[in-house]
Amino acid sequence: MPESSLELLERADAAAALPRLGGMARPNGVVIVSSRYWAFAGTDGSLREGEMPKPPAALERLPLIRGILRLGSSLAPLFRSKGVAGRRERPLLLAALLAPFFLVFAPDAYRTPLGLAATIGIGIWLLRGATLRLHGAEHRAIAAVEARSLVATWRGEARPTRFAERCGTNFAALALPVAFAADQLWPLSPEIWTPVAVAAVSLAATMELWRVVQSRAALRAFLLPGLALQRLTTREPGVDETRTALRATASVLRRELA
Repeated sequence: MPESSLELLERADAAAALPRLGGMARPNGVVIVSSRYWAFAGTDGSLREGEMPKPPAALERLPLIRGILRLGSSLAPLFRSKGVAGRRERPLLLAALLAPFFLVFAPDAYRTPLGLAATIGIGIWLLRGATLRLHGAEHRAIAAVEARSLVATWRGEARPTRFAERCGTNFAALALPVAFAADQLWPLSPEIWTPVAVAAVSLAATMELWRVVQSRAALRAFLLPGLALQRLTTREPGVDETRTALRATASVLRRELA
């Protein structure tokens, strides 16, 4: 008989070591990922599973390059053939991701307001519906893994934090000043491709900074703006939303602990 989610969570609470997890919230469910596996638990009770792409080991050791690879890998649950995003939604997601790069063709006077409008619009679209509560549930499930309180969280006896240091909101809060600095300090003569290059370098540099900030307590202050923003990008989840995130967590941990 297959293990139930609760049985898996009991086994995980007792495990000597568990993998580091991440995730993302969707309007209809939660994605939880490890370095090897991903799972999407829908609010309708559905469950989808898959494997994360594995970049070449040599490239993972290269600063900046490894950051771009990690960003691309994080989108695998959305864009793979059996991924979370539907066929009609994938072009919209791709357009949203590429929108900042298209600004290179906009007149200088309109580039900043168009960029702000695009960012706000994308944010509203990504956080639509029940996403805010499920975003909080995603963070709560990952915090429960780290606190070994998975069963208590499932039962509603524990309520780990809905805020997370590794949240993409923190990454975005770091990326804005890094992108501004890169634009101001870019050493080459402006060309039509310069905004694209600056954006790529900014994202890669932000990933490197993010890694350092998370590993050194003295630098945690850099995460405060992103943690503050999470008061807008998350809402307090109920038990049902939390259990949705925990079902995805259990799926990933089942394969990790096999």
